[in-house]
Amino acid sequence: MKPARSSKKLEKPHSWSQLKNGQWVSESIQTRLDEWCPKLFGYHMLKLGGLSCELTSFACNIQHQVNLDIQNPLHNVIADGYDLPFLEKSFDVVVMAHQLDYCNDPHRMLREVDRVMIDDGYIIITGFNPVSLTGIARLLPWRKNNLPWSGRMFTPNRIKDWLSVLNYQVVECDSYALFPMQKYRTMWTWFENSLGDWASPMGSLYFIVARKRTYPLKPIKPHWKLKRKLTPIGVNYKLSDKRRSAN
Repeated sequence: MKPARSSKKLEKPHSWSQLKNGQWVSESIQTRLDEWCPKLFGYHMLKLGGLSCELTSFACNIQHQVNLDIQNPLHNVIADGYDLPFLEKSFDVVVMAHQLDYCNDPHRMLREVDRVMIDDGYIIITGFNPVSLTGIARLLPWRKNNLPWSGRMFTPNRIKDWLSVLNYQVVECDSYALFPMQKYRTMWTWFENSLGDWASPMGSLYFIVARKRTYPLKPIKPHWKLKRKLTPIGVNYKLSDKRRSAN
């Protein structure tokens, strides 16, 4: 297993137009995000990165939404994902569309996002699955230096392990796009659905929703006292005393 941290300089996309089939990838993520938007509540939402900024969330109940990126023109805050200019526990929801795929230190980015996340807040992470046709295509020499194959792909299980270390509960993990071909999309979708759930781990894309859980450091002791348990000997003794007094 390759280490999470890398010294390699990565080209980070700031728009879906930079990725091959980027429009179809963004539409598939948008469909799943639209299903989750009505379930999200709070006051502040953070869209981290240019790809996240181009996703719409008008159906979300959270009115104040911050788009953070350096190059994408849709941003309203210019900053680095490793050093977010926000106070601790500022956001109820954070959207990270393919941010870990083009990140030199994903652990550091997740810890920084966890810092600004409130308790019981939601984090939405999407990315490419290396155990898929898209991941295998990275082995081709004429593709490995081009987007999206030039990024660092992590399996959904590894992302879930990182989230569990930060006390996040994975609410949904959807792996899809077993055949990431845009041509004859209807036919490939029908074929993928006919294979069933056993083929989903090999999907080219994943959509993870996790919720931050905070547990108390010290358990609270109960203030009540437990009642004395009844024993057969005690019950028989009381019954025998009643019978003697009646005689």
